[in-house]
Amino acid sequence: MIKLSEFLPPRPTTAWRLIRQVGVDNVVGVLNGGEQDQRMFASVGSAGWEIEDREEVPWSLPALRRNKELYEQWGFSLIATEDTAPMDRIRLGHDGRDQQIDQIIEQIRALGALGVPTFAYNWMALSSWGRTDVALEDRGGALVTGYDQAVAQSGPALMAAGEVTADEMWSALEYFLRAVVPEAETAGVRLAMHPDDPPQSVDRGVPRIMSSVAGFRRMLDIVPSDHNGMTFCQGNFALMPEVLGGETSIPSLIREFGTSKIPFVHFRDVRGTPASFRETFHDAGQTDMAACIEAYHAIGFDGAMRPDHVPTLEGESNDAPGYETLGRLFAVGYIRGLEHSAYGHPSTRHC
Repeated sequence: MIKLSEFLPPRPTTAWRLIRQVGVDNVVGVLNGGEQDQRMFASVGSAGWEIEDREEVPWSLPALRRNKELYEQWGFSLIATEDTAPMDRIRLGHDGRDQQIDQIIEQIRALGALGVPTFAYNWMALSSWGRTDVALEDRGGALVTGYDQAVAQSGPALMAAGEVTADEMWSALEYFLRAVVPEAETAGVRLAMHPDDPPQSVDRGVPRIMSSVAGFRRMLDIVPSDHNGMTFCQGNFALMPEVLGGETSIPSLIREFGTSKIPFVHFRDVRGTPASFRETFHDAGQTDMAACIEAYHAIGFDGAMRPDHVPTLEGESNDAPGYETLGRLFAVGYIRGLEHSAYGHPSTRHC
């Protein structure tokens, strides 16, 4: 069945107990002290915990084991990680990429040793997911994030145009996959490439090559393997040209890629285009979310699925746009209801 999960920092926060109370016992984790963790940890409050000053690097086996054990003390199972050792030299094909690949391999081997089956990563060099507004008013005054391409691209360049080409980034990706996929196969860990967010061909001078369905088909063909897969982030795929143009749909893509290529799902939705869009409540976007769950059921999906980029609701600070607590609780209930409708209530399942 679907492994309904939540994205939690590796040290307890005030949200952990609430997440357990609504029935989520699987975690998609980040690295303690990594970039993702620092953003989340600073925003949501630590409930008395501090980031430890330890000699081992965050992606090492001892550090990841400590994270896993702490999640387990709270009743969570760590089933995926969505934070990585540094990768920009790898993505850009720069000197030093072999050393960074060695660090990624160390992280993959550690996950394998701990029985964590999924390693999510992305190919967005020099930046992460981009938004130009984090407080757009939505239903009942809830706040959502949004993106205006004209505003975003008027900002400072990340690098000079043409300094690195899309072809060079494709070459760098092939170099990476040929080095890492065999290691993932040996470790029993499935790689899950996240789409560019937003899906656009360039971001302030840096090429973006994971911004179309065609790009994902190409990536998967470089090293065919069940361990070379994707993070199927529905909000990003919903903005890709093949979906917006009517060539395909999110449920059709779920059926096309199947469980062999989708180990991990971000269940979220948007309204708009890559040039101008906003996040939405899970029941108010442009995608038929019930049809998506039916498609996951049809392919026998049993991997990690988590809500993502939720609205900020009344009484919340919006210090962590997209990751406050009340919107997550709404999303978890919404997903669980769709899951029971498609997969059946737990009491009727015969798995």
